[in-house]
Amino acid sequence: MITKEKVIDAQNKWGAGVVKIGTLKNNRQECISFTSEFLDKMYSFENGPVLFKPTKCAKEQFRPSKEEAKSYFIAGDDRVCNEDQGFAINPWTKVRFENSDFILEENRAIAMGNYFFTDLEGDEAKVEYTFGYKLFEGELKIDLHHSSFPYNP
Repeated sequence: MITKEKVIDAQNKWGAGVVKIGTLKNNRQECISFTSEFLDKMYSFENGPVLFKPTKCAKEQFRPSKEEAKSYFIAGDDRVCNEDQGFAINPWTKVRFENSDFILEENRAIAMGNYFFTDLEGDEAKVEYTFGYKLFEGELKIDLHHSSFPYNP
């Protein structure tokens, strides 16, 4: 059975990875290499479909491939999706999760809530998320990632 603690650990690793990507924005080759490793470690692209709907996408809303996810996170001249600005190279100094709840099963977990991204000025951006995880060789990997800004009437 996947535990709440294992999901929280995966969330902390994901947040630390996003922060690390931002610290590498001025060293493009290292940023590309780390982001590729981050995606391999955190996402399940090699094991089947990944349902990835990032926050800041309007034209190409869904990113089912590793290359499209990399484009979203770090953009660059070689980006796959023209609208990408490099979400993770903002940079962010902190990512924290506030989980609304979890669905925990033997080999699958789903978490939903808000996560907060702190910028260099200390301001937080609040984003709603749903992450689905599958257990592969003892590690949780994301196969569902949906995030969006809260409704603002």
